[in-house]
Amino acid sequence: MGCPMCRDLKRSYERGLSEYTEARSSASYGVSTRFAAFKNVEMERAKSELEEHRLVCACVVTVIDLIPELSASTSLKQLAA
Repeated sequence: MGCPMCRDLKRSYERGLSEYTEARSSASYGVSTRFAAFKNVEMERAKSELEEHRLVCACVVTVIDLIPELSASTSLKQLAA
């Protein structure tokens, strides 16, 4: 990925996933799931931001256009089948 924003958003998502996993495996999870739920929301938000950015990112769109197997028309044909 050549896009710095994609890279930052991916790091943010991975960090959120790691924190959520850590919160789920902590000893306090048995007492209160609130902290893990908060981390889950933060992780999902980061994931959503990454996915939204990838929809409009010029770097990702360019790569998809260069790879015939990933072109929009091919994807639409597969979905229709």
